[in-house]
Amino acid sequence: MKKIFLMILAVAALTACNSNQFHIDGTIEGSGDTTTLVLEQSSNGEWFIIDSVKVDKNGKYSISAEAPEVPSIYQLRLGGQTICFPIDSLDHLTINAKLPNFASDYTITGSEHAKQVMDIDKGAMQFVGGKGTEAERQAWKDQLARQIAADPGSIVAYYTINKYIDGQPLFDPMNDNDLRFIGAVANAFNSFRPDDPRTEYLKNVLLSGQRRRRASQATTDTVYAEVASIIDIKLQDYNGKDYSLVDIAAKNRVVLLNFTAYATEFSPQLNKLLNDIYLKYRSQGLTIYQVSLDQDNVAWREAAKNLPWITVYDPMSVNSKNVGTYNVNGIPTTFIIRNGEIVERIEDATLLKAAVAKFI
Repeated sequence: MKKIFLMILAVAALTACNSNQFHIDGTIEGSGDTTTLVLEQSSNGEWFIIDSVKVDKNGKYSISAEAPEVPSIYQLRLGGQTICFPIDSLDHLTINAKLPNFASDYTITGSEHAKQVMDIDKGAMQFVGGKGTEAERQAWKDQLARQIAADPGSIVAYYTINKYIDGQPLFDPMNDNDLRFIGAVANAFNSFRPDDPRTEYLKNVLLSGQRRRRASQATTDTVYAEVASIIDIKLQDYNGKDYSLVDIAAKNRVVLLNFTAYATEFSPQLNKLLNDIYLKYRSQGLTIYQVSLDQDNVAWREAAKNLPWITVYDPMSVNSKNVGTYNVNGIPTTFIIRNGEIVERIEDATLLKAAVAKFI
């Protein structure tokens, strides 16, 4: 009986040790039993070896590693070829590939985010070496930009804005339009993933790009000033009713103009924060004018009918003139409007409560 009890304890301990691991397995067609796969993890572009495994005589392999505390980017390397994928905690991925084209002839199953990264990398292959037309490249990039806007706080959004083709960044921080999407990811991470090791890196990329842009634009018709008159936004709520930002600002002492996307991971947390502020200060003349930049209106409509403030939908999403007019580099971005003038811009949602209190 004592031996049986000890065996049970040993099995339990082994299970506990393996319970905090992610797993990858699959088949490499055309490989031999001397083929070695190396598992590596990225730290803002630098790769570190985690483990390695030999493929068996049937081309099969299996490898496990400690699950990351936050979603991270990994790659399987075979010689000079790599396959990238994200891992979020206890994922179990199946990666099948064929030689000799390990880095292009492969499939990934087991994670939607991993599939999205695979699609991004395979899409990029269409343009390696100068292939494809400029129009085709821009159409593909626009599609990726819409995906970023839909969920800027995801590991896939982080991967996308750090993607390089032929040594050049796909989203260039020296390009004003690209900087908007880099900003969307940086702001989302800063607001809702402050402890993520990528957050500080993203903030630095964004801030350096913003400094460069502001230095080159001494004057502009976009909203940069700490205090500026508002520019009207006219959009419809989920009932089809038109709302003018200028009219709302004239009727309320303080207005929060919030640009967001309801399909994002951070949206419920953001709306809870806004609701706390709204309930606390609405009797003192505060209201919220919330602009959805979702790629489609499904998530917005579902949330909007349950929110007590004004929620409108911008069908042009991140390509809207309103985004350009208000120089929205990322979501969520909130402007505090008092007596018809913009008095503060907030890109870090954690600072919003304290900022609003100053103007009530």
